[in-house]
Amino acid sequence: MDDPAGARPLTGSSGELPAASAGAATSGADRLAIPDDLEATIVLVRHAESELIVQRRFQGRLETPLSSIGRRQADLVARRLARPHEPPALPLPVGPPIAILHSPLGRATETAVAIETAMGAADGFGQRIPRRPDPQLVEIAQGDWEGRPASEIEATDGERLATWRRRPTEAWAPGGERLQDVQSRVAPALADLLAELATAGTPGSIHSPQVAGYRDRAGEQPWSVVVGHDGVFKVLLLTLFDLPLDRFWMWSSDLCGISVVDIRAGRPVVRAMNLTEHLASLQDEAAQAETEERARSGAL
Repeated sequence: MDDPAGARPLTGSSGELPAASAGAATSGADRLAIPDDLEATIVLVRHAESELIVQRRFQGRLETPLSSIGRRQADLVARRLARPHEPPALPLPVGPPIAILHSPLGRATETAVAIETAMGAADGFGQRIPRRPDPQLVEIAQGDWEGRPASEIEATDGERLATWRRRPTEAWAPGGERLQDVQSRVAPALADLLAELATAGTPGSIHSPQVAGYRDRAGEQPWSVVVGHDGVFKVLLLTLFDLPLDRFWMWSSDLCGISVVDIRAGRPVVRAMNLTEHLASLQDEAAQAETEERARSGAL
């Protein structure tokens, strides 16, 4: 189970943060610098279902393979991204992405490889898309909670878990990462991604149309895919939009959900958040199986 937690390092690893530091917004020195003329698109894809998720255990940095359902989810999201302009079209630029970045953990790597394979196929983009792992995108470390069922942690460390879920800058898993520390590694990875996109594209201007449907160059800007984890994506989005870390729970990514963020004249704009319609066939199968089980049991 991904029930994650961490920008500026602080001493101690008890899982509690001094009150004065809780919820602090990003300082001027740490604020992400987005080029004023950057025109680009970032696609975030959460990894597919893993065996530890099936078991409802905290994952963190633990390695766990995709489940049988997870492998099917990865194939479906891969096919969707390989043919993004088939109806209903995703709000993406024309042409292939310049790169697929991903967490080095196996569940993210397996999902990224599926996307790479589908994009390279003849009915995809028909060319190899560079794929590379980035260790700075690894999931939030969950320390002593990793591998344990959520029910067990609720029973043995319930107060800390409840604080983490309500005020995530004030508590975290014993031996795990603070949101402040997570942001300190995610921000440089995000800055590198933006720099790569800036190099690949053409500078834009605030004087060009900023509303979807009116943009002269909407189809030309470079884009990249990032395959990772719900916890890290929460921190990445807060960093990109310059929001305080205590807003951690405002974002959510379903398994193999697709989110799209445009950068328009240096300003991030949410185009789509957590799209999952490409997984509808799996959801229909689950609903049918539940209906059949009720029929066998006689349940109303």
